[in-house]
Formats: sequence, structure tokens, C-alpha cells
Amino acid sequence: MTGAPAAGHADHVVVVGAGLAGLSAALHLLGAGRRVTVVESGLQPGGRAGREERSGYRFDTGPTVLTMPDLVEEAFAAVGDSLRDRLELVPLHPAYRARFADGSHLDVHSDAEAMEAEVERFAGPGAACGYRRLRAWLGELYRLQMRRFIDVNFDSPRRLLHPDLARLAALGGFGRLDARIARYLPDERLRRVFSFQSLYAGVPPERALAAYAVIAYMDTVAGVWFPRGGMHALPGAMAAAARDAGAELRYGQPVTRLERAGERVTAAVTATERIPCDAVVLTPDLPLSYALLGHRPRRPLRLRHAPSAVVLHVGTDRTWSGLGHHTLSFGSAWRRTFRELTRDGALMTDPSLLVTRPTATDPELAPPGRHVHYVLAPCPNTDIGPDARQWRDLAPRYRDSLLDHLEQRGLTGIAAAVEEELLVTPADWSAQGLAAGTPFSAAHTASQTGPFRPRNLVRGTRNAVLAGCGTTPGVGVPTVLLSGKLAAARLTGPAPRPARSPRPAPALPRRTPAKDTRT
Repeated sequence: MTGAPAAGHADHVVVVGAGLAGLSAALHLLGAGRRVTVVESGLQPGGRAGREERSGYRFDTGPTVLTMPDLVEEAFAAVGDSLRDRLELVPLHPAYRARFADGSHLDVHSDAEAMEAEVERFAGPGAACGYRRLRAWLGELYRLQMRRFIDVNFDSPRRLLHPDLARLAALGGFGRLDARIARYLPDERLRRVFSFQSLYAGVPPERALAAYAVIAYMDTVAGVWFPRGGMHALPGAMAAAARDAGAELRYGQPVTRLERAGERVTAAVTATERIPCDAVVLTPDLPLSYALLGHRPRRPLRLRHAPSAVVLHVGTDRTWSGLGHHTLSFGSAWRRTFRELTRDGALMTDPSLLVTRPTATDPELAPPGRHVHYVLAPCPNTDIGPDARQWRDLAPRYRDSLLDHLEQRGLTGIAAAVEEELLVTPADWSAQGLAAGTPFSAAHTASQTGPFRPRNLVRGTRNAVLAGCGTTPGVGVPTVLLSGKLAAARLTGPAPRPARSPRPAPALPRRTPAKDTRT
């Protein structure tokens, strides 16, 4: 891990925000011997990984896919704690089920032999051979990028000038994602499974760098996991570990301003108290963090944001046998869908959807005999698509349209099965202060990746560090956890780098009764 530290001592650090980035930063800071106060505007930990409970249904309102649990374990280990003592992670087999408009389906396995057999069933022995080569390439790409380009603090693009940059070029990392995957998988349906992840990075597969296939490695090779108790149980467990390691956690206290003496932040101020500090880690969305600092860095080009999403949470009195825990429901359109979302600013005319059924793994997330379904529909952000005001009018119609599409795709009777629901649109993301009404922050274009992404150090301040998906390394649960670790390293210096295997993480059964994660 490289990168110059923030200037000055940092004995007491205030972390603003108890989301995954803030809690990761807090654990790494505590492990380095710092005193930490976490200040959170909400009444519980989680940030975007929130929880809404209605009539016994527990809806996770943030991410639903957990990959790379070794990064979570690394945060716990920083304070001598253990993920497996705090939380039970269940490996998902399959990681995804992909359903296509032609009626075909594919189960996506992280186990190499199981996936090879499934690809052969789906598309023949030639495709299975291509999958073997693709998997090997993804592993090489991951090993190289993690050590040199992801788990690293950049201070200048000059730090890219390293032999590993040439190695990345030799691997084809600067080609186009869709074209590179097509070398291995001529079947267009299979290519979707290994390239749809670029949507959340904000770039269509035909324009995304092939280096972004590292996200597909995390999903399809390293494996997908689900925390018992739902995704919100993860920040709950991290907050409990931080508290037990000595952190003060203060909820329901939005930070209204930062006191400064010259270029140094000296205190965080809420409506009820002033908290003196030696340094601060800021995890709100970039515009909110910059506003607190009173400084917005100048960039040659305006930040471009990733697409947003409409998320429909429904509690139902039944489920459908064709669904996995995670189901990718692809429409017929593909390139047109990306054009609508990233260029035209239009809603998908033939939507591709992620349907998550957490009660397939943890029935206790719903009343007995009931089920939770989470439907994520990508949509344009408010910079190029409907704005927050328009979404207030669009929302009911779009909700009905989503249910109609699901009905046509085999979820017969879904509208009538709904007992409780929660609809989240870009209007809601905007109300939370998220730029462009998107939870996916700045897009991962070539000019907004690595050293070109907004830095976690801000000019004009000497002891303030940013963390979260808007800064390095970027969007996604693994990278957000790393952003907290990298922010902590700015204040403490880098910790020894642990050995990290590119192989799937081992199962993490709960060896002892889980500790109480209430904070």
C-alpha cells in the first residue's frame, strides 16, 4: 500500500458515518492504537446498508450481494476480533441464477468444475473450454490489480509507471470488456453473465475497460455470500466489534459543521455537542463531505455519475420455484439497454433486473410462510434522466410496470401476492443527499478510476480523509471496505499487507454463538 499520509498526529479520530466504509476505517484505526469516535446521523449503523421493517418483513435497503469476505475478516482482525465469531456467512450455491428472454437459464457457480459442467450443458463443450480459459484470465487479472491498482493509495498518476502496468496491458486490461470476454465466450448470453457488473460501474461493456472484469472475478470465481440475519447484520457486527474495541458510537447526531484552525480540522460539531479531534474521516457522499470541508476540488472535467436504480422491496405470501437467492432476469435487449441508461437518459424499454430472495437462505427475514423479494431495476441518474420531482409522479406507474414484467417472466400472480412493500427511486436517493440521485456515485470511466478518481485527501486540509464509494478505490462492498482501510492508512501509515489468495474464500461457519450486535 502506497501513498503519502495526512500531516500531523492523529491520536483521536472522528469518523463521520457508520456505514461500511466508516466502520472499516474505525476498526483499522482502532487496531493501530487510535482513539475513535464514530458519529452517525441515523439511529443505527449501516449507512446505505440499511434496514426497514414492516409487519415482520425485514427489508435490506442497501447492497444485497456480498463478495470477498476476507476483506471483512481483515477489518475484524485489525482489533483482534473474528468475523466468524460475530456473524454466520452462508456461501450461496449457485451464486446467481441467470434467466434469459428465450426461456433458457444458467446457474452461476463459483466452483470451477460445477460451472464448467453448467456451461457445457448450456452452450456446449466449446463454451466450457472457453470458460476454463476465461476463469484463468480473471484470476491473473485479480492478482495483479488487487496488489497494485485497487488496494493502494495513489498520490499521482506517475505511480502507475510501474512494470505491473505493462503486465496489465499484456493481459489485455486496456482493451474493451465485451470484446475481451467474447474471445473466450462466443455465446452472447454467457457474455452477459460476466459483463453485466460494469453497469454498476457506470460504463457499458462495449466501452468499459477489460480491467473491470475484476468485478466478475469477485462475483463468479471468489463466490457470493449471505450473512445470516440479512446484509444489515454486517454493519451491525462491525459496529459491535468497534464498540468492544473501545470506539465511541454516537447515533442520531448529524455532523453540521467542522471547526478548523487553518488547514487542520479541530472538532466535529453536531446539534448537541462539539467533539474535539486530531483528524477526521468523512464517509458521506462527496458533495456532503466537500460542503463540510468548505472546499470542492477543481477537476478539468465535471464528475460523471453512474446510473441509478429503482428498488422495489415486496413481502409476499408466496414465492416462485424458478428463483434462486439471486436471479438475473435478462430482457432481449442488451446494447440498447445500456444506451438508454447511460446516454439517452431513458427508462429501460426491455428491462434487465436483479431479483433477490433473501428468505431462500434465511426464512426468519419474513413472517412464517412468507417471503421477501428485492427487485433492482437500473435507471438513468437524475443528471441525464427524470429528476427527483418527475420521479414522484413516475414511481407508482413504474412500480406497476416492474410487476407486469415479472408476471410475464414467470412470477405468476406476484402483484396479488404482495402484502408489504417499499419502493425506492432516485427521488429517495436524492433526498439522502446522493449526487445525481444514484447510490453508485461517480462512474468508473477511464478518467475517474485509480489515481484519476477523486482522492481521499482533499487539498486545503491536512488532517481530513475521505472514504466511501465516491473516492478510491470505488463502488461496491469490497471496494468500500477497502476505502475505509485506505483512509485509516492515511492517518496511521500502512499496515503489513496480508497474504491474499485468489482462490474462493473458505466457508465461515459460526464456531461460537454470535455476540450481540446491537449498538
